Amino acid sequence: MMNVAPATPESLSSIHVAVIIPAINEQESIGQVIAAIPAWVARIIVADNGSTDNTVAIAQNAGATVIPAKIRGYGSACLAGIRAAGNADVLVFMDGDFSDYPEQMGLLVQPIAENRADMVIGSRTLGHHERGSLTLQQRFGGALACGLMRLFWHAHYTDLGPFRAISLGALEQLHMDDRNFGWTVQMQIRAAAAGLRTLEVPVDYRRRIGKSKISGTLRGVIMAGYKIIYTIGKEFFVARSYPKHAEKKRRD
Repeated sequence: MMNVAPATPESLSSIHVAVIIPAINEQESIGQVIAAIPAWVARIIVADNGSTDNTVAIAQNAGATVIPAKIRGYGSACLAGIRAAGNADVLVFMDGDFSDYPEQMGLLVQPIAENRADMVIGSRTLGHHERGSLTLQQRFGGALACGLMRLFWHAHYTDLGPFRAISLGALEQLHMDDRNFGWTVQMQIRAAAAGLRTLEVPVDYRRRIGKSKISGTLRGVIMAGYKIIYTIGKEFFVARSYPKHAEKKRRD
């Protein structure tokens, strides 16, 4: 793990930070994730996507607000968490499997708090990742997606890391609507198309607790890969004229 001096509570005391954790059947890890989140975070929201184990009870006992995300899908859970976050200044998204290091959250929030960025992505490829934490499929898919975003939008990303922070004002400009595997790439594409100030910072990554719902199954890998490529193709036609598209959505 990198030796990182986290942002001090004093430097973040003027902003309201809400953490959104999409989760489904993460009873073995969710308590550890919540316990490691910095004390300066104002609110922790677990968007439960239909857990059948003790995820909800453990998250509530750990101090999180648990809200239901009844429509299945990663993006659906993120959207439910956004609605529950209200008027938070900065939203942080992270997984509930303890693969991210919550204590490094200050690296993501600090540039936004200092008005140096609108969105900050934690790059696992730039940081230290534990052996076995990133599968070959994840590496290939991430490299392909980032290459296509560079080609079509001149966006220099290195990862589709789920550990990310964005200001509420910037998020509202993106009109996010993907409900499953295309969420992260849609956010990055629309951020580039909308001209947001985006940074990547190195973050550490470890093997998740439990089996992945995506990379842990052949069906999950195929569906995620298909959706990422589909999203890039769709956004290529939409996001090139994003200001006009956004204005139309506001009128609708």
